Amino acid sequence: LLKVNNPRWDGVPFILKAGKALNERKAEIRIQFQPAPGATQMFANTSDQHNPIGQNELVMKLQPDEAVYMKTNVKSPGLATRPVTAELDLSYQTRYSGVDMFDAYTRLILEVIRGRQATFVRDDELAASWNIFTPLLHEIDAGGDNINVIPYEYGGRGPKESDELLKQVGYQYHGGDYKWSKSSGMNE
Repeated sequence: LLKVNNPRWDGVPFILKAGKALNERKAEIRIQFQPAPGATQMFANTSDQHNPIGQNELVMKLQPDEAVYMKTNVKSPGLATRPVTAELDLSYQTRYSGVDMFDAYTRLILEVIRGRQATFVRDDELAASWNIFTPLLHEIDAGGDNINVIPYEYGGRGPKESDELLKQVGYQYHGGDYKWSKSSGMNE
């Protein structure tokens, strides 16, 4: 859990989660929005734990299957007033079918050949990342007595303490109930 110490990002938690042997291989950026004011009054019987209103999220999938989608709650079709989750979806493979999609390393090597540095880390970014991780590396070199390694099950989501930390800062995990599926898209 990181917090950026400036007025623009005051109070916004940045959650970095990584691990080995997890249940899925992915790299994504998720921006989870605050609950919509009045949503529990708009959608009756959704304030309990058995039928909660999901969080609106902007998700940028970097790998696998590059995509950008907005997960949002909308009123279900028909006369019932209940929320359903819908996506505004841009899946690259669907939208741009028939176009060669190169992986990140291929694009990076091409940028090197072209002499472009825009896709590389700037020196101030690199220094900031070392400022974050150097104290941890020093602690490991010193024996790591103050480092609490939390084991987790192979093929799982990671340690349960991770989900508890996320819950403390207001992040809501869908509990496996939500599954993103690529849209059919329009290939025009």
